[in-house]
Amino acid sequence: MELNQVSYFINLAETLNFTEAARLSGVSQPSLTRAIRRLEEELGGALIYRDGKNSRLTGLGQDVEAEFRRMLLALRSVRDHSENWTMGRHRVLDIAVAPTVGPKGFAAFLQDALEEVPSIEIRLHSLQSGEDSSEVLSGKYHACILPREVRPDRKLDVRPLFQERFVLACAAKHPLAAAAIVRGEDLANFPLVDRLNCEFRDQIQEHFARRDVVLRPRLRSDREDWVHRIVAEGRAVCIVPERSAAETGLVTRPIEGFTLEREVVIVTVSGSTAPVEIRKVAQLAARYEWR
Repeated sequence: MELNQVSYFINLAETLNFTEAARLSGVSQPSLTRAIRRLEEELGGALIYRDGKNSRLTGLGQDVEAEFRRMLLALRSVRDHSENWTMGRHRVLDIAVAPTVGPKGFAAFLQDALEEVPSIEIRLHSLQSGEDSSEVLSGKYHACILPREVRPDRKLDVRPLFQERFVLACAAKHPLAAAAIVRGEDLANFPLVDRLNCEFRDQIQEHFARRDVVLRPRLRSDREDWVHRIVAEGRAVCIVPERSAAETGLVTRPIEGFTLEREVVIVTVSGSTAPVEIRKVAQLAARYEWR
């Protein structure tokens, strides 16, 4: 497999037209067609249904496109870092944050980190579905900020940042906001938003099932910002990590007998193979006073 085949296929996937893909790739159509056929032979299956104006990617083609895009992203990152080194510019650090980790407190920390390590530029990403700390080992990210994973890996350096409880989130004017501690059975009286990205969904459901509390999810979403907005407008309630509730108009309340907590960590490659700058940032994060 050659890099030009990767770029040819990405152009073909975007246009679904061999002539247009060849033009974008700067080659003749026969050359691009031969390159795609060689790629299909190597991968062992068709990547595109050839049907004139109705051409479309096969299932294999869709999977290959996603992986090729990740490859190109990694290559661009390598080029960026190489240019920064050779030209004496700032070192760019790619840090991915789990979508369930809220921004509260991180703005102040990032400002402190940039002041402490003036030679860096931080590029923040959102961990995508299916991604975890293994993306640090792949080189896609220099660090990940996410809830601690249960599988230890000696190749990774895991530093705790803070612990946080799971609590009820509701609008400031919601009836449950008047209680200092919310009873579990009271949750059954109100519609609930099910946070699909929550790493502890099973534990939450098991807790209330053991207490014969039937929660009523009326909406499910993997978009944390949408969930928080809906709850802040008083249209439903949800259960969230206490630090993630940053939406205006959103308040949190502890739930009686509900003691579930999680630990948020920063993960980097262990040892001297990690860039010295990301090791400094991780050390600062581990020592930071997360209020």
